[in-house]
Amino acid sequence: MAIKISATEFDPWQEIQIYQNSALRAGQFGATNAFIGTMRDFNDGAEVKGMTLEYYPGMTEKQLEKIVGEAQQQWAVLDALVIHRVGAVLPNEPIVLVAVWTAHRGDAFDACRYIMEALKSKAPFWKKELLVSEDERWLAANTKGYKTD
Repeated sequence: MAIKISATEFDPWQEIQIYQNSALRAGQFGATNAFIGTMRDFNDGAEVKGMTLEYYPGMTEKQLEKIVGEAQQQWAVLDALVIHRVGAVLPNEPIVLVAVWTAHRGDAFDACRYIMEALKSKAPFWKKELLVSEDERWLAANTKGYKTD
């Protein structure tokens, strides 16, 4: 398992390939499921031109490790990779990558979705949007996914 917090833009497809080639044995897994979240240029009825993501160093990584551990207890996860951006983010840039490797597709789909939804509701990240109007606003809640509890 790997958890990374990145202050710079990353290429999710390259990160998946690098991790898969370095951490997993060929033939070990039969399914890979990945979720990539990118920044939109709109939210809650307003045009958005940028965002700043803040986090609590140490606590955030610990919470992400706990979330992946919960997924590993529920599904047969062989390995997982979570990368989350912090700092200044622009529209169309990747914000989050969750990749899960399992023997079978059902576990890969379910574990990946669980990790992503739990990350959105439990991990300490804070988002401030910069609107096209030059106004700024802190986001109080994430968009709805499904319940993880």
